[in-house]
Amino acid sequence: MKYLITGLGNIGAEYAETRHNIGFKVVDTLAAATGSVFSSDRYGAITTLRHRGQELFLLKPSTYMNLSGKAVRYWMQKERIPLENVFIVVDDIALPFGHIRIRKNGSDGGHNGLKSIAECLGGQNYARLRFGIGGDFPKGAQIDYVLGEWTADEKAQLPELLKTASDAILSFVAEGPDRAMNKFNTRK
Repeated sequence: MKYLITGLGNIGAEYAETRHNIGFKVVDTLAAATGSVFSSDRYGAITTLRHRGQELFLLKPSTYMNLSGKAVRYWMQKERIPLENVFIVVDDIALPFGHIRIRKNGSDGGHNGLKSIAECLGGQNYARLRFGIGGDFPKGAQIDYVLGEWTADEKAQLPELLKTASDAILSFVAEGPDRAMNKFNTRK
């Protein structure tokens, strides 16, 4: 069986260490742990790995956040991956830093990357892992916050949190969304 695991983010060095790019960081962590290497392809950087007999396509769209749906739709069609095997990794300001929430579907929560995916796929019925980046910013400063870099304290915690998020992806693939939600939605 094939899975499309898409980490959302923006391409370019100026975005590499921003909160909005946590999706890229999570799939980078999973790829590194398995010795997989990304290569540039249509609509993004892609790599594959195998886990418990499943084939995972890890994607980092090159379309920028607001057009992420184009990349997801293209790779789903190219590899004939069903919607129930699509898993999106995204930042979430509504969750405290480091908390993750796996959902089988849901709203875009105002996230432009998820909006784009919903538009391109015709709905919200795809699984996602929301990685909490916190919401500690003054009114009107959301864009600066999500496009800002991590604090020193957050940076120090990231390696362990990224490992947990990549473990959650492998659980989703090997054990299904319900087991993954039970195991990871209550942990930090």
